[in-house]
Amino acid sequence: MPLPTTNTPWPPPALAIPHADMDMWRAWYSGNTDHLAAVYGGVANYRNNAVARQFFQVDQRRLLNGELRTFWGQDPAPGQQAAKLHVPIAGDIAELSANLLWADVPQVTVDLDSTDAAKATQAQIGRYLDDRGHAKLREASELTAGVSNAYLRVVWDTKLRPRPWTDVIAPEAVVPTWRWGDLAEAIVWRELTPTADESIVWRLLEHHTPGAIEYGLYKGNVDTIGVRCDSLAEHEDSEYLAARTDERGRQATGIDRLLITHLPNVLPNRVWDGVPNTAPLGRSDLAGVEPFMDALDETWTSWMRDLRLGKARVMVPQSMLETDGPGTGGTFDLDRELIVALSGFLGAETLKDSLTEVQFKIRVEEHERTAKALRKQILSSAGYSAQSFGEEGNVAVTATEVAARKEESLSTRGTKILYQRPALLDHLATMMMVDVKHCGAKGVDPAAELTASWPQAVQPDPEATARTLQLMDSAGAISDFMKVKWRSPELDDEEVMAEVRRIREDKRADLTPAGDPFNTGGGIDPNAQQDESGNAPEAGSDEGLDEADDEEGGGSRGLAVA
Repeated sequence: MPLPTTNTPWPPPALAIPHADMDMWRAWYSGNTDHLAAVYGGVANYRNNAVARQFFQVDQRRLLNGELRTFWGQDPAPGQQAAKLHVPIAGDIAELSANLLWADVPQVTVDLDSTDAAKATQAQIGRYLDDRGHAKLREASELTAGVSNAYLRVVWDTKLRPRPWTDVIAPEAVVPTWRWGDLAEAIVWRELTPTADESIVWRLLEHHTPGAIEYGLYKGNVDTIGVRCDSLAEHEDSEYLAARTDERGRQATGIDRLLITHLPNVLPNRVWDGVPNTAPLGRSDLAGVEPFMDALDETWTSWMRDLRLGKARVMVPQSMLETDGPGTGGTFDLDRELIVALSGFLGAETLKDSLTEVQFKIRVEEHERTAKALRKQILSSAGYSAQSFGEEGNVAVTATEVAARKEESLSTRGTKILYQRPALLDHLATMMMVDVKHCGAKGVDPAAELTASWPQAVQPDPEATARTLQLMDSAGAISDFMKVKWRSPELDDEEVMAEVRRIREDKRADLTPAGDPFNTGGGIDPNAQQDESGNAPEAGSDEGLDEADDEEGGGSRGLAVA
């Protein structure tokens, strides 16, 4: 899709339905109560959009007789203050999703024939995934969980940083073009700072294609893109681009691929089934649970209303009020301890009974059970275990119990990794190309084959691991190499072998006789393994250890220490 022509409706009407839902999910995700009220009942209600309304009229999940009753769509009664409460569970869900995926940085490894190039490339990827890079990717992950998808853009400016870095783009700010389900082109747009004439809406559009970016500055209004300006220097926010582009506003990137990578949450998107060009867009964790979140807010509001109405009140007859004269009104002193009823006064004999205490019941148990059931249903429908939010039981004492209680959350995490991993690797490959082309990276090979592995969400119990390894070692069913690999799966083969060497050196030191402190081989360990002739190997020899590894099923003989 090229840059739009004059007075084109903007954003494109074809995106009205997905943008309407993204706006609804963003309202829940942000927790902005004004935004929620606008989405469900105000002028920003998406049902007022003619295109969206035409589609949703046949969607009985959303509309019933033309309208769906929602708590946030109800206006307060005349003369009554708005007292609606919001439980930010949508934000909690998105945050949990990001923490499950990005609490730790995934291990990205490089596969190259050249050892020097592999080390240089590996080191540079580690710099891309430093704290700032890690935080940006976690930010993108949280955004995708909340509003269904996001975009990762590689940017560079050697005056600011020596290497390229990651920019996260909200899905509403991108007009994508798909080809066979992959992102082929993209227009990224944003509104610029208003000028003196606030009726004019300034927009900057970037048309990304493989190898080039075309910029366009537009001057329009709220609904249309308006006219394209002749120069990017006509607005101060885009003036810096004029020196980087040609007369058509084009800038060559020098790499034959897009600088933008699409990051969906999960697929498929059930909400937009049948809407053209929306299949590759992700599905929000909040899709389908909006009515339950609305009911949860209504439950908490009702609970707080019970607290307000449950305040004790005393009703007194008018005859007990004190007055300073006609027209001055009456008062009653609640702290007064002595009230005398006049003899012969009408109703004096029933004065005691005329004081009425009013205190409504606070339905704590009913509200608590309802809120807990709604919260549990919301979490389950979003794909998470209640235990992940501390909802049920005490903290488990073993990793096995933790994994069992959080099984639903861990399954959702595994599903999301299927979409996060390819996006991450594509993004890093693009970043390496930009680094070499524009930032002068030395020794980095952009053609390197990358793999990524996520750390375990629940770390194994060290005690259980030690018992397992001890039993397998006693049975002669595991080598030193595999024991170290099992204990520390994050180590590569070289690091594992280094640890095996250290273990063997410790074993060798334990076998050294007391009279041979320098391990010259002058003594024989009576418990050492004997060879075929009945002789034990020398204390300083590796022979017994290597043969023991072979008998265990070895696997590391090709890496045996000389």
